[in-house]
Amino acid sequence: MSIDSTGDRQKITFCSILEKNMGKRGVLMMNIGTPDEPTTESVRTYLREFLLDPDVIDIPAPLRHLLVRGIILRTRPKKIAPRYESIWMEEGSPLRVYTQRMTKALESSIDDIRCEVGMRYGNPSIRSGLEKLKESGVDELLLAPLFPHHAQATTESSLKHAHKQLKAMNWKPSILELPHFPSDPAFIEPLANSIRPHLSDGTHLLFSYHGLPISHVKRSDSSGNHCQKADHCCSIGVEGNAMCYAHHCMLTTLSVVGALGLDELDWSISYQSRLGPAKWLQPSTTKVVENLAENGKTKVVIVSPAFLADGLETLEELNIEIREHFIAHGGQELTVVNCLNDDPNWIKGLGHLVENAFSKPMPTS
Repeated sequence: MSIDSTGDRQKITFCSILEKNMGKRGVLMMNIGTPDEPTTESVRTYLREFLLDPDVIDIPAPLRHLLVRGIILRTRPKKIAPRYESIWMEEGSPLRVYTQRMTKALESSIDDIRCEVGMRYGNPSIRSGLEKLKESGVDELLLAPLFPHHAQATTESSLKHAHKQLKAMNWKPSILELPHFPSDPAFIEPLANSIRPHLSDGTHLLFSYHGLPISHVKRSDSSGNHCQKADHCCSIGVEGNAMCYAHHCMLTTLSVVGALGLDELDWSISYQSRLGPAKWLQPSTTKVVENLAENGKTKVVIVSPAFLADGLETLEELNIEIREHFIAHGGQELTVVNCLNDDPNWIKGLGHLVENAFSKPMPTS
């Protein structure tokens, strides 16, 4: 009996050590954020946090506060709140609902992993997501920005804020970061599959990406002599634009076009959601659909691959405003492809991206 007891104790000790060495994995799924309610005050609270981030509006702080507090927050919330209300779901904001569904589906698809949502702005916050992961015993943490294309205002801001909160919590798990994935088959295949059923003879496919100020794009050019200087700079992969948002958008576009076998005249690329007087990436989605309609393209399908979860930019801006603009200029049929959300094919692809990130050597400290 004593020998068996000792053996059991040794087995338990060995298993405990093995389990400790393996670690408990956790993923913080970071998205941009959303107001808590479709009201003027809630939208104002959200926009205040969002637009005062120097990674979003990167001008000197006094000017940023003057622009945001003195101009934007006085007028924009009242205009945007009804737009949020028009797409609000019974469970809440679509972006939050779909991000949470995606997170739950991912957690269910991978053994022994804990996943939490952390919004860069609004709720549930990055801090609350990290606290839940810490409380569940996670010691191998993957910070996963849900942005296929790297940008200062999304990926960088989210990661920077997550590290800031980790420091404030004095929590030091082993940390990995999910890299951008603009042309990874795990992303491209489910994206192309989501588009394919909507295409038919005479259909024009428009890739509409979230806009970005030219200043942000130029800053990502590590060489200083490529962005906006070389012909077709976004289509050419060089060391200088390895972290360029516009280049990443073009990588996604060309990958999907190749997967779908589209001819050059069957697709276009544009940028939406412009804000403020700064010079932004061109052409604008509004202008492109206008030109398509006036040039006899009666059927247009729009996909917005910068967004993994549907929200205001897809459900309202594209599906309502841009559709109305297209029809007003002579178009007949405009279809907006749903974001990948919790589509099973995408969850499988996302699982591959996550597992691949965890397969890399964990930091020693």
